[in-house]
Amino acid sequence: MQDCNPNHVPAAPTPLGKDELGEAWPQHPWTYSSIVGMLIYLSTISRPDITYSVSCAARFNSQPKQCHATAIKTILRYLHKTKDKGLIIDFDGNLHLDAYCDSDFAGLWKSESPGDPAGARSRGGYIIYLGGVPLIWKSSLLSCITLSTLEAEYVQLSRTMTVLLGIKYMLEELCPRLGLTDLNSTIRSTIFEDNAGALTLATHENISNRTRYLHQRWHHFWAYVHRPQDGPTKDEDDWSDGKVRALKCASKAIRADAMTKKVRETFAHNRKLINGW
Repeated sequence: MQDCNPNHVPAAPTPLGKDELGEAWPQHPWTYSSIVGMLIYLSTISRPDITYSVSCAARFNSQPKQCHATAIKTILRYLHKTKDKGLIIDFDGNLHLDAYCDSDFAGLWKSESPGDPAGARSRGGYIIYLGGVPLIWKSSLLSCITLSTLEAEYVQLSRTMTVLLGIKYMLEELCPRLGLTDLNSTIRSTIFEDNAGALTLATHENISNRTRYLHQRWHHFWAYVHRPQDGPTKDEDDWSDGKVRALKCASKAIRADAMTKKVRETFAHNRKLINGW
């Protein structure tokens, strides 16, 4: 692929399905799983812009078809086009944690067989920043089948909070060794969500008959989320409680959107927000 034709995007607009009737990839002249492993390493280290594409391709390591091999080549063509690019590091000088999460409800619909439960699964993704620098990101199918957009968004919000809180606690242990004592003001943790229903459920604990079934598994983080006070007098710069702020974010500004779906029209915009170019 060193002399291949370059590609401007790493994936096709439609989700990558199983293609059960397609021709199997003969594992020659290259082994599918080996290339996927190399791409996973690259995507987790310095290329978040290919994370979604690589995650989709990694689903088919056991029985890849010709269409899956074509998807791998598409990623390689994109990397050939952007081989002089990477991840621009622009540290802003603080230890603030900013997390963006998103989900694509039943994104495999019509890409898989109607009788296959995998076709009903949603994809979730997140990206967490430390001091304005992308620290960790992930794209994966949700482990459970969600029944609505709100549930898909809320499940991913809960999964992201698990990772965010772990990083937050680690920083709180490190800061005293760095001579930093005012931890609540030093480590300001914020998670951004574009779904109003999921945000309301997370910040106001507003359980209804339609959402009470979520209580068993996904509400573990409520005690760690800042709850807005009544009235406009609350000082928004007061971080003394040390809790995570859950804030509304416009859909076009949700940087994790690039981890859940491939939309050609918004890909360059999301890449600029994440990679910096």
